[in-house]
Amino acid sequence: MADPADTIYVGGDIVTMDRAAPAVQALAVRGGRITAVGDRADVVAAQQGPATEIVDLGGATLLPGFVDPHSHYINALSVANQVNVFAPPAGPGADVPAIVAALRGFRDSHPIPPGDMLVAYGYDDTMMPGGRTLSKDDLDADFPDMPVLVGHVSMHGAVLNSAALRTFGISAETQTPPGGVIVRKEGSNDPDGLVMETAFLPIFAAMPKPTPAQEVEWSRAGQMLYAAAGITTAHEGASHAADIALMQRAAAGGASLIDVVAYPFILDLDEILSANPPETFGRYVDRVKLGGVKVTLDGSPQGRTAYFTTPYLLEGPDGQRNWCGELPFTQDTVNGWFKQVYDLGLPLDIHANGDAAIDVALTAHEFAAAEDLGRDRLTVMVHSQFVRRDQLARYVEYRIIPSFFTEHTFYFGDAHVQLRGKEQADFLSPMRAAIDLGLRPTNHTDFVVTPLDQMFLVWTAVNRISRGGEVIGADQRVTPWEALESITINAAAQYREGDRKGSLEAGKLADLVVLDANPLTVDPMAIKDIAVLETIKEGETVYKA
Repeated sequence: MADPADTIYVGGDIVTMDRAAPAVQALAVRGGRITAVGDRADVVAAQQGPATEIVDLGGATLLPGFVDPHSHYINALSVANQVNVFAPPAGPGADVPAIVAALRGFRDSHPIPPGDMLVAYGYDDTMMPGGRTLSKDDLDADFPDMPVLVGHVSMHGAVLNSAALRTFGISAETQTPPGGVIVRKEGSNDPDGLVMETAFLPIFAAMPKPTPAQEVEWSRAGQMLYAAAGITTAHEGASHAADIALMQRAAAGGASLIDVVAYPFILDLDEILSANPPETFGRYVDRVKLGGVKVTLDGSPQGRTAYFTTPYLLEGPDGQRNWCGELPFTQDTVNGWFKQVYDLGLPLDIHANGDAAIDVALTAHEFAAAEDLGRDRLTVMVHSQFVRRDQLARYVEYRIIPSFFTEHTFYFGDAHVQLRGKEQADFLSPMRAAIDLGLRPTNHTDFVVTPLDQMFLVWTAVNRISRGGEVIGADQRVTPWEALESITINAAAQYREGDRKGSLEAGKLADLVVLDANPLTVDPMAIKDIAVLETIKEGETVYKA
């Protein structure tokens, strides 16, 4: 035997995510690639050599490593130094006192140098009992001098205390920019603490970054969060120029445990292109590649900043009546962005939650792609949460990939029923409708909007049960196989990497995940309880429980 396998996996369920051969008994790996899949006796006979390791899965399940269609990897670098204030069960933030207590506890157990900022993530105002939301006054009582920033669960804003507002130069005299939100105290111009959308962008860009000495360490720690969830390809969903440079420096310094695909933010694109010309996109260097360009058109439905054609059933975030959200940019501006990206020949990821934002995106596509509306450009409508059926039909015509966010059915489904009504909430992230039209949707966590937990993500797509126990759109449930496709083979195709990732086939990368149960055979309600035992990147274990 000229080239025996390094490793052969046997003794468990091997789910290939290849519809032609969905389950096999053995899988062989050599040099970081899969060399054979099939019957145990055949693979062992053909691939085993004197040094081949036979790995007995012991009844565990082997799948392709999960491919993350959309999250915010750059935030993972700092999460270890931030406070989790997600609402239960993902965190302790059940109400305002609980959030403040979590901040106090972190401050008391993690010495913070004078002048440094205390940062939290996951604040969900829709879960606050009685509508009693967090304000700067709540934070000032315990943190009169230390700047505190509590990130909104949408990642499109934050609540700042007075010291943080001063740090970022926001006061009663600050004008609210178009498409932005600066909530004011009733009867005055004094900021109440919540800053969102375009008003938040300069704050987000100025957030503390790791020092050069910390970049590799923080990057490896961030990638381990992904690896622990079984993810072998991570997504960075709105990269500023400094983020791109940091990721490339850290990768060159040896930080890359898994692959990372980054999408430069449109407002930083010219600066990024000066160091990364278009022809460098789509190629990994030290396991980091620039995948395309990101355009953000609206906010979040739970934050009441998503852009709709009909009003919310409740007032806007700053008390606006008949509030539909708003477009931060003109249609002409968006048209120009799409044309710039398409003319460069680069893929485009579009953040659009509300149906009006999706209308804007489709109009811009029609403008920029007029010569051939249906050419495969790898255009992805990220979230597409409140897409209409007529818009889905145009996705098919224009070859637009929907990347859904079914975790909203659990985390925010009850809020969406209140904000948008039951009928519209039931068509939230409509994976069933998309698949039935012939689309190949992906599905994502949008981390840190929701935790990195791919089995919980699959559970939400299969069950669509809200935090309150209500079913959100029973007719949009998908099968466990289809839910897994959305984070394996479909997600690999979204990056034009279906020839090397997303299924267990000979010749593809040995990117693997081992689970303690098979999502295809357990009770659908138990999928969320499945644990990741091991994550393998190109034949090397990067995480083991």
